[in-house]
Amino acid sequence: MDILAILDRINGVLWGTPSLILLFGTGLLLTVMLRGLQFRRLIYAFKLAFTKEGQASSKDEGDVSNFKALMTALAGTIGNGNIAGVATAITLGGPGAIFWMWIVGLLGMATKYAEALLAMKYRVKNANGEYSSGPMYYVERGLGKKFKWLAIAFAVFGAFAALGIGNSVQSNTIASVMETSFGVSNIITGILLAGLAGLIIFGGIQRISSVASFFVPIMAVLYITGALIILAVNYDQIIPAFQLIFYYAFNPVAATGGFIGVLVSEAIRNGVARGIFSNEAGLGTAALIAGNAKTDHPVKQALVAMTGTFIVTIIVCTMTGLVLVITGFWDPTGGLISGITHEAGLDGGALTTAAFASTLGLVGEYIVAFSVIFFGFSTIVGWYVYGEKCFEYLVGTKGILLYRGVYIFATGIGAIASLTVVWAFADMANALMMIPNLVALILLSKVVVRETNDFFENHYNMASNVQKKAS
Repeated sequence: MDILAILDRINGVLWGTPSLILLFGTGLLLTVMLRGLQFRRLIYAFKLAFTKEGQASSKDEGDVSNFKALMTALAGTIGNGNIAGVATAITLGGPGAIFWMWIVGLLGMATKYAEALLAMKYRVKNANGEYSSGPMYYVERGLGKKFKWLAIAFAVFGAFAALGIGNSVQSNTIASVMETSFGVSNIITGILLAGLAGLIIFGGIQRISSVASFFVPIMAVLYITGALIILAVNYDQIIPAFQLIFYYAFNPVAATGGFIGVLVSEAIRNGVARGIFSNEAGLGTAALIAGNAKTDHPVKQALVAMTGTFIVTIIVCTMTGLVLVITGFWDPTGGLISGITHEAGLDGGALTTAAFASTLGLVGEYIVAFSVIFFGFSTIVGWYVYGEKCFEYLVGTKGILLYRGVYIFATGIGAIASLTVVWAFADMANALMMIPNLVALILLSKVVVRETNDFFENHYNMASNVQKKAS
């Protein structure tokens, strides 16, 4: 049995019904306990993220502004999961997978809110004077020493996951696009990525957050603009595309020709797995960077962190999904199902590239190519922060140099590895991170509710009055 078959078998178990119930159940539980906070407070959350209302004062403790913390988190989140991952989900699970990505995203907003809140509440200062946070800290400090094994498990899985989802997957997809669009060999791309990643990573959290704050907004606007142009050109297909998404969310894609069809269970499984890959709600990654933010109350940064899931899933992933459905590139048969003839056999980033190029020509191809490159690279440096925090928890700050070396090496190796093996490894690592984190969130859910009530009962009106006076 080869490595891919082994990983697929493991993922079949890890992403089985119990894990899906745990994931949906946690998001639903937090949504109910917080009385739909992700919907009621979404506008306020965006104000905190992008206006003066959310700016920290000189008295607030932390390493970076909440905007930079959000951009660093988005750098780790808006990546090729939104481009290649969505394409993979649709080709394996049909258009209905997009619906299940939405569900994961909407419930995941409450999950990510809870992760960031607990990160702020239980963060600690490390030997270098910087804040460290994450599920391992809120497990150990919030649940007590008897749960330390759960904290260690998350840290181990997180350190390895960073090498997969945040690193090898990204460099692999970048290398594929560089070769297809620009004729650059995978080896050259791997060397370049490893070198550039090293330059930024050795600059620490400040350099990483500055790079993320510069690149993420520019590339997000470029990619979304390209998608909006395609939707505008094909405006009459938008409603039918949504109808197709909702239909196949609950109905199988029929077998046609040599195509064996797609079961509804595959739509759910792939939508959930790729949804988690794209927005990371439930993985605990938001907690690994949120604790570095400057703020006067944990709830503020939690609300800011929550907006990341909305941006990634409801905006970016939806754009990708609609483009793929409208142009017919969701159909793996090359047009037997959709009736729109196109090249069959494409997958990942190449599929999204072809979909954009079918309407925008060479401009569309370059939009996706540069988005893959810059989104992917920002994810590589953003996820390094996550991996470092996990590794630091296990061995202390003295072991960080070792992890940096391994991470940079993995960046280069990922560029020449097998795409299917890399994705399978990423799915496995995601599940192994997710399970201990979700267990911790459930056990600490009352703490999340208590902190939330404290803010909105004792601080929210006061903060609003101060802002009004200042304006």
